[in-house]
Amino acid sequence: MAQTTQVHEAAPWPAVHLGLPRARSGTAGLSSIELDHAAKMAAVRSGSVGSVHSWELVTAVDGPGTRLTVFLAGCPLQCLYCHNPDTMQMRRGTDVTADEILARVARYRPVFKATGGGLTISGGEPLMQPAFLARLLRGAKAMDVHTTVDTSGFLGSQCTDAMLEDIDLVLLDIKSGLPDTYRKATGRALQPTLDFGARLRDAGKRTWVRFVLVPGLTDAPENVEAVADHVVKLGPVVERVEVLPFHQMGRDKWDELGMRYELAETQPPAPELVERVRATFRDRGLSVY
Repeated sequence: MAQTTQVHEAAPWPAVHLGLPRARSGTAGLSSIELDHAAKMAAVRSGSVGSVHSWELVTAVDGPGTRLTVFLAGCPLQCLYCHNPDTMQMRRGTDVTADEILARVARYRPVFKATGGGLTISGGEPLMQPAFLARLLRGAKAMDVHTTVDTSGFLGSQCTDAMLEDIDLVLLDIKSGLPDTYRKATGRALQPTLDFGARLRDAGKRTWVRFVLVPGLTDAPENVEAVADHVVKLGPVVERVEVLPFHQMGRDKWDELGMRYELAETQPPAPELVERVRATFRDRGLSVY
């Protein structure tokens, strides 16, 4: 997922950020809720409560315009290059009600209207909490707010048709084009992502594809070409492809969590490599950023 610097809650108009590492506001300003185990499980199943890692108000990053981006906790993937490993487990999040988040969406509606922005649900993997995600999407659409979901697509089977109707834009993270490379990078299978992509195509759902370029892991020409081929198969729903260069900004988080970081010696890709990869997508007629 793209990275930006922090915008504090008090700022009425966020600055534009250009690919700098995010220092999120955490859950500051959101009220956590304490429930006993049984009540919490019931609330989670209904979607009235979810585990939230952080939120931020940013421009030109997670979809069009100025956006309230809410990062949910929990992810089924174990990406070697994850820059927010603290989002992998739901227990590391804060329990927050959907109503609390939707109240914040309502507060920023004038900003969204003025900038063409809206609500983005990211993670982690938002489809780890499908009921909560569905409630946020439905609530935002009831306010006529543009919605975006940032997902790997691995849990696309959890996205109901009703949820898909409430999503205006999908940011689809395709981690790799080759099954073996995908499993090496994430610990999971590629096919569910491809299946979800096909579903987006068939539904005519606006899609932005994201691909993280990691030297020695995802940069092999055959892997890049495979990603590009998969994207072409999605057809005209793909409005743009974002090639995101790997960075080491999340390394300290791995250390703080006591997790082994396998890419400690990996350097960011050279500008020439990034441009060659972008050219691979452009050569297939895709708009690339």
